[in-house]
Amino acid sequence: MQSTAIQLDPTALEAVVEGLTQGLSETVVATMKAQNYHWNVTGMAFGPLHALFQKIYEDHFEGQDDLAERIKALDGHALGTLSGHLARSNVTECDGKVDDRKMIANLRADQETLAGTMYALGEIAAKHGDKLTEDLAIGRGRTHEKFAWMLRAHLKS
Repeated sequence: MQSTAIQLDPTALEAVVEGLTQGLSETVVATMKAQNYHWNVTGMAFGPLHALFQKIYEDHFEGQDDLAERIKALDGHALGTLSGHLARSNVTECDGKVDDRKMIANLRADQETLAGTMYALGEIAAKHGDKLTEDLAIGRGRTHEKFAWMLRAHLKS
C-alpha cells in the first residue's frame, strides 16, 4: 500500500488530478458569479442576499485554493487562466443583469453542480485509495449541499 497519494500509479494519479481540476474550474467560475451577484443584487432582500452571496464567494475562494494546492501536492498543474476554467466548467457565467430570484436560482443550480462534481471526485479518489483527496471532496461537497439548501430556502414562497 502506498504511503502517499503521489505514489499512485500514473493512470490513477491522472484521474484524480483531472477530477480535482474539474472541481477547481467549476469553483473558480462559481466564485466569480457569486461575487458578481453580491455586487449587483437589489430589492427588498438586498441585505441578507448581499451577505449570503459574500459568504459563498469567500468560501469558494478558499475552496479553490485547497483544490489547487491538492493538485500541486499530487505533482499536477493547477490551471490558472479564466478562459481555461470557463472552457471546462459546467458552471456558466452570468453578467449579473438578472433579478434577485434568478440570482438565487442560478447559484442554487451551481451549488448542486459543484456538489455532484465533488461526489464524483470523492468516488474517483476512493477507487484509487487517495484518502486525502476523498476527504477534501467530501468536505467541499458537504459545503455545496448546504449552500444549495440555503438558496432553495430563499425560493420557497
